[in-house]
Amino acid sequence: MNEYNYNFEEVGGGYYNSEENPSPKKPKKHTGLKIAASLVAMTLVSAGSIGVYRTVTEGRNADTAAESSRISAEKEEAAVNKEVSSVEKETSAVESMTMLHVEDNNGEVLTTEEVVQKVMPSVVGIKSEFEIPQQNNYNYGNGFGGFGGFGDFFGFGDEFGYGYGDGSQIQQENPVGTGTGVIISEDGYIVTNAHVIYDSQNGLGLAVEIEVLAGDDTHTAEVIGYDVDCDLAVLKIEAEGLTAAEFGDSDKLNLGEDVTAIGNPLGLDLMNTVTKGIVSGLNRNVTINDKSMSLIQTDTAINEGNSGGPLINKYGQVIGINSSKMSSSGFGEASVEGICFAIPSNKVSDVVEDFMAYGYIKGKPQLGISCRDVTEDISEMYDMPLGVYVIEVTEGSAAEKAGLKKSDIITAVDGVKVKTATELTAQKNLHTAGDEIELTFMRNGEEMTVKLTLDETEAPVQETPTETN
Repeated sequence: MNEYNYNFEEVGGGYYNSEENPSPKKPKKHTGLKIAASLVAMTLVSAGSIGVYRTVTEGRNADTAAESSRISAEKEEAAVNKEVSSVEKETSAVESMTMLHVEDNNGEVLTTEEVVQKVMPSVVGIKSEFEIPQQNNYNYGNGFGGFGGFGDFFGFGDEFGYGYGDGSQIQQENPVGTGTGVIISEDGYIVTNAHVIYDSQNGLGLAVEIEVLAGDDTHTAEVIGYDVDCDLAVLKIEAEGLTAAEFGDSDKLNLGEDVTAIGNPLGLDLMNTVTKGIVSGLNRNVTINDKSMSLIQTDTAINEGNSGGPLINKYGQVIGINSSKMSSSGFGEASVEGICFAIPSNKVSDVVEDFMAYGYIKGKPQLGISCRDVTEDISEMYDMPLGVYVIEVTEGSAAEKAGLKKSDIITAVDGVKVKTATELTAQKNLHTAGDEIELTFMRNGEEMTVKLTLDETEAPVQETPTETN
């Protein structure tokens, strides 16, 4: 256990965490749902060969300088992508927001066939290519097996090989993920899950190329906005005359109500697969990758590749965006069936409007720190209090203005104890930018308190190997 030497950047294989932007972490025991047992785990339902990268990089220390360079490049690219280039684009955004306004759930009840006929033209396939950071001390094999296997989450084939190299040129293919999207405007705006286009589990970040398959046509997509906390993204393709989906009011859903899903399970080979079920639960508080969300539960079959696709009510309205499911957490454990989740349409509508208008979620609070959990093991080993260890304070941030410093350990927010970055984020997210909060922290063995005014996040949240707040 000599890896813990107060240099928290090196704890856990070279990654450290922050409240807003969780990073690749070592597998850990967790409950997924707050109410779930260790029997099951939450998985995001995107498909592809991204998992191959995770397999070959377990236990590898990140190159901090290279990572910083990559993150900076991504930020620049995201900033360019979100720029409003003309008045025409601004007008289009307003029209698209109008298209996404939810309608009353009191229309004509449709048969399943009619529901599918109405919504199918609005469903697209999404293919995202991610770039593997160059590493000089690894030499990977050439082959990615693709997706499509059952059992493994990403289902890659046996031809993939890897090993420690001798410093020679890396031979590798960029991993690819697939998902689903929903057209929200006739001129090419599309909503999907953020994890379809942004990989945080492996630290690959924003996809370098995104393609959308709409009907028989394939288009290159632009990222308008995305947020990993709410797991939503808006893309734009250059197309006209598309069929925009009608969105319903998710607040008017009833338990037991019939719902239908359309998506691309296990990849685009099974594109436009239709499954049917009921609303199994409402306002479920679910934790996925350390992010807490309030979701619709359904027993509608949702599989890898369905991410970003529509959950549809009996009126042919989209009332949710499918995002995740419960699954077995280990070999030999009982299987888990029919526990899937979707982001409510009312939440989607609010987020999309902000993406269209600003490129990010307006009013989202930010502290301005990078941090790391002080676990029980670390606490006992170094006689440190349980809490959130501050690794870095962003210059000019709310945290710096309030006097927070590197190595402070945050233990409470507004009197509520916090032991992890996730708990810190949850307390912070009860507020909006401009609110004042009180932080309790330890510095050199002394407990201190400070009040600070939360900043607003002014750019799409960048999920990196650091957790930033």
